[in-house]
Amino acid sequence: MRQRRFLPSLSQLIAFEAVIRHRSVTAAADELHLTQSTVSRLIASLERQLGKPLFARDRKRLTPTPEAQVYAASVTQGLDLIQRASMGLIANPGGGALSLSVLPTFATRWLAPRIGQFLADNPGISINLSTKIQRFSFATETFDAAIYFGADDWPDAHHMKLFDERLTACASPLFLDSHPITGPVDLAGLPVLQLETRPHGWQAWFNAQGGGGGVVSGMVMDQFSMMIQAAISGLGVALLPSYLAHPEIAEGRLVPILQPAVPGDGAYWLAWPERGDGNPALARFRQWVAATVTLDLLSSQEAGEDPAAG
Repeated sequence: MRQRRFLPSLSQLIAFEAVIRHRSVTAAADELHLTQSTVSRLIASLERQLGKPLFARDRKRLTPTPEAQVYAASVTQGLDLIQRASMGLIANPGGGALSLSVLPTFATRWLAPRIGQFLADNPGISINLSTKIQRFSFATETFDAAIYFGADDWPDAHHMKLFDERLTACASPLFLDSHPITGPVDLAGLPVLQLETRPHGWQAWFNAQGGGGGVVSGMVMDQFSMMIQAAISGLGVALLPSYLAHPEIAEGRLVPILQPAVPGDGAYWLAWPERGDGNPALARFRQWVAATVTLDLLSSQEAGEDPAAG
C-alpha cells in the first residue's frame, strides 16, 4: 500500500518541476496559467508534506537545494512517463504505446520500411521512435526498448540478437573511374570515410581482404547517412554495413570494392529493461522483429545475397 505522505498531488509536482526548470516562480506561473501566489503555495505545501525545504529563499528568488535537484530528476521522469502513458491510452485505447530508442540510420534504412507491417498486424499499438547514438540508462529514461550496435552488454537489460554486422567498402562510379582499385594496397593514399563508433572497422575489412592495408585517413563522421552521401558525392571510399550499402549499390550510386559483406566486429541487438517483461506491446514487437529478421535472412539466402542486406 502506498503511503499518502510520499505521494504529492500532481498539481504540486507540476508546479515544482516548472519552477525548477525555469528557475522562476513568475515564468512557471505563466507557463501553467496560474498566479504567482498559487505556484508559491503549491511549492510551500509540497515542502510541508515532504518535511524538507526544497528551495533557499532570498527575497523573491528561489534557489533549489541540491536535494531538490536530485528529486526533480525523478519527478520529471515520472511526469514524462505519465504523459506518454496517457497519450498512448488516448491514441490507442485498445493496445498501448511503445517507446523505442533506435540508431538513426538503422531507423531510416531498416526499421522504417518494415514497421508498417507491424502496425498493420497490431492496430492497437502505436510506436514512438527516438534516435540515439549513445547508450543510456533504462533506470533514468522512459524508453521501453532500444536497438543498438555492439555486444550483449547493455547494463541491467535483457538482450535479443538481431543480426551480425557485415561490412562492404564502396565508392561512387566516378570516384572509381579516376581511382581504380584492384587490391587493398590501391587504397593507400586515398581518402577513406570513417565512423567514430567503428574505430576498428577498416582494420577488420583489410584483414578479411587478406591484409595489405596501411594507415587510413579521411573524414570521420558520426552517422552512416552522412557517410553514404559523402561517398555518393565522390569524397572517398565508405565502409558501410551491407544492409545500408545494398540499396545504393542496387541503384548504381555506389559500387562495391573487392570482397563485399565481410564480417564486422559487432552485431545489432534489441535491449529492454526487466520492467518490460510484462509489457504485451513489447512482447509483440519482439516476436515481430525476430520473425522479420529471420524472413530477411531466408530471402537473402535464396537470392544469393548478403544475409543482412535486407
